[in-house]
Amino acid sequence: MTTPFLIFIVVSAVALLLFMVLKLKISAFVSLLITAIYVGIVAGMPLSAVTQAIQEGMAGTLGFVATVVGLGAIFGQMLESSGGAESLAHYLVKKFGKDRASWAMVITGFIVAIPVFLDVGFIILVPIIYALSRDTKRSLLYYAIPLLAGLAVTHSFIPPTPGPVAVADIINAQLGWVILLGIILGFPTAVIAGPIWGKYISKKIYLEPPFNFDKQPQEVDPKNFPPFRMIAIIISIPLFLILVNTFTGLAVSKELVPKSIWTDSLEFIGHPFSALIIATLIATYFLCIKRGMDKQKILELSTKALGPAGIIILITGAGGVLKQVLVDSGIGQIMAESMANSALPPILLAWLLAAVVRVTQGSATVAMITAAGIIAPVISEFGLNDPQRALVVLAIASGATILSHVNDSGFWLVGKYLGMNEKQTLQSWTVMETIIAICGLVFTLLASLFF
Repeated sequence: MTTPFLIFIVVSAVALLLFMVLKLKISAFVSLLITAIYVGIVAGMPLSAVTQAIQEGMAGTLGFVATVVGLGAIFGQMLESSGGAESLAHYLVKKFGKDRASWAMVITGFIVAIPVFLDVGFIILVPIIYALSRDTKRSLLYYAIPLLAGLAVTHSFIPPTPGPVAVADIINAQLGWVILLGIILGFPTAVIAGPIWGKYISKKIYLEPPFNFDKQPQEVDPKNFPPFRMIAIIISIPLFLILVNTFTGLAVSKELVPKSIWTDSLEFIGHPFSALIIATLIATYFLCIKRGMDKQKILELSTKALGPAGIIILITGAGGVLKQVLVDSGIGQIMAESMANSALPPILLAWLLAAVVRVTQGSATVAMITAAGIIAPVISEFGLNDPQRALVVLAIASGATILSHVNDSGFWLVGKYLGMNEKQTLQSWTVMETIIAICGLVFTLLASLFF
């Protein structure tokens, strides 16, 4: 298989995927499967091998991702329904004061998006943005952009949100390293795209809160919000346990600590499955049962949470199929060998792949999964260590954030809630997303110098 033919296969596969999603309006799940079949046939795989690769790719990916994303969705639903997100926001605004409330909002967004989807977190917290804007007479963007930046960075960079979980699994990166590096590189990214950009753009675009802002639906009475400390501890539990698992495994492999029943227990408790089961049970008990929520209501909330999670899980599985076909057809190894002589580092290539798919079809999730599926066979040939693989995950997440515009549902959601027209949304939200993408790339490239 020659290099030009290899490039033709990859480029035509991405073009086919985009044509089906954009022009034919076929779901991303079906489109990714058809693309994988196309790649297998064009690469000369026997038809029976193509169907076998579909089965193996789907099974190999979903065993991990379905469990983590499903548990993460229920965990986030418990936090959302109990008023935990609002509790965090109110506490931080009170501590920081209204003059520095933009910093409170970026921290709120950064924490809340760990268990809660970006769009849900924004809808829950937007009444606080309205109230702050009304009280201080500042543009809505002064507070909304920091909140959105915090939500967007964490949603893309820090597990157990579905995007980084799926990408980490497809390219075989350890979640502990993704969490650690995601926090270290993500927070300065959120600060630049949030309070700093928000302060600038709010002077250019003045937006007033809507008149009916205090009529926002509220399931939980603000007086009954769970305490800030409880929410902070519950959110930190799965992150802490997964990090303990990562560093225990590292210490054992480096022979700094002898392998024993204690190290095995720590690794078991800190496995993402165990960590999220523990966190979900604690959240369900302390935020729901102990606060008087009906058990039937808790069951309904858990079922409701799995709806959006199911879509993400299936798309991720289809991305795993694409990866498996690339591996089984031998394209992955040829790509790796040709890339080894290329001047492009894997981080930059991964970022570019995700960015191209993101700009053309709009969905960050599809962009991340597609880029991960294409880059995975290449990564395995490069012999990258765990931190380097984690940086590739963050590069893909950054690229998949760039240039949100009219083909992204988030663009319309933000514009609608803040009362902006398309031009204003492009000037504020789209630039913010692009700042996140570029800062993410720069910081991952800088971090790669140390690992």
